[in-house]
Amino acid sequence: MKILSVLSIILLFSVFAFAQKSPIVVYLAGDSTLAEKKLEKRPETGWGERFQQYFDAEKVKIENHAQNGRSTKTFISENRWQAIADKLKKGDYVFIQFGHNDQSKEKGERYTPPEDFKKNLARMVADVRAKKANPILLTPVMRRRFDKDGKFYDAHGEYPDLTRSVAKDMKVPLIDMHRSSEKLIVKYGAEESRKLFLQLKAGENPNYPNGVEDNTHFSPLGAEEMAKLAVTEIKESKVGLRKYLKN
Repeated sequence: MKILSVLSIILLFSVFAFAQKSPIVVYLAGDSTLAEKKLEKRPETGWGERFQQYFDAEKVKIENHAQNGRSTKTFISENRWQAIADKLKKGDYVFIQFGHNDQSKEKGERYTPPEDFKKNLARMVADVRAKKANPILLTPVMRRRFDKDGKFYDAHGEYPDLTRSVAKDMKVPLIDMHRSSEKLIVKYGAEESRKLFLQLKAGENPNYPNGVEDNTHFSPLGAEEMAKLAVTEIKESKVGLRKYLKN
């Protein structure tokens, strides 16, 4: 009887262990606005760094592969994309946010012509689906741009619409960070919106002894606000990932 009891306990634990699913992994593929920052760049913060806190860490793990200065072109050519594709398992998610660097004609190694940009996004979507994982496309977050009259304007050209087009054509969930971040920046206003970005006076931080006025990369507050925008859109969508968000 004792042997049977021990065997029953072992069997019970084995069944329990088997039932424990490994966490869903959410991979982040993108540029510097999303990426994790080095200590010497602080307080600059990528919004992807603030994403994990909104999920139950036992059920969802955020894996940030975003890198400074990358476009779809360089992310693929440097095999950064393949590193994600190789690790994917059924049920995982990949957040794909590009456009900032793809549009940079003055930086030829980054520049991705519009048609190539669409093809690269389509390839990423297809690669994720081939692994029975879930692609989510994101438009690029806005830069802080106000004219002399204090009116906000966009500097991304056609690339956000190209992302929207691929999402529509391939029936991919879209998180429109471009539009939601514009509303946020405009709400803050021309001056107050500086708080969202890496804006420091000389001597304010040892990493930037001469100060810095960066209208692309985020302060910790800005990263937090951008992450909240993404979470809000997930909550309002039909994406299955929303059920893993903390209340």
